[in-house]
Amino acid sequence: MTYKGHVRNGVVVLDEPVTLPEGSIVQVEPVRPADDLETLRDGLRNLAGTVGNLPENLAENHDHYIHGTPRR
Repeated sequence: MTYKGHVRNGVVVLDEPVTLPEGSIVQVEPVRPADDLETLRDGLRNLAGTVGNLPENLAENHDHYIHGTPRR
């Protein structure tokens, strides 16, 4: 089961009241905000087209260049 919450004064506080047995082992995993994904997307977009010296037919024959299959 998954419970949502937030950090308040350095302590994880669940959004809904939950009763867990004393000594229960829990796993806390931060959720990445959506704007982090936008930043990643923008960073990758900025890299697009920056690699030079590639074969002109790379898109058509990428399997040949990556895996050695026959060219089309």
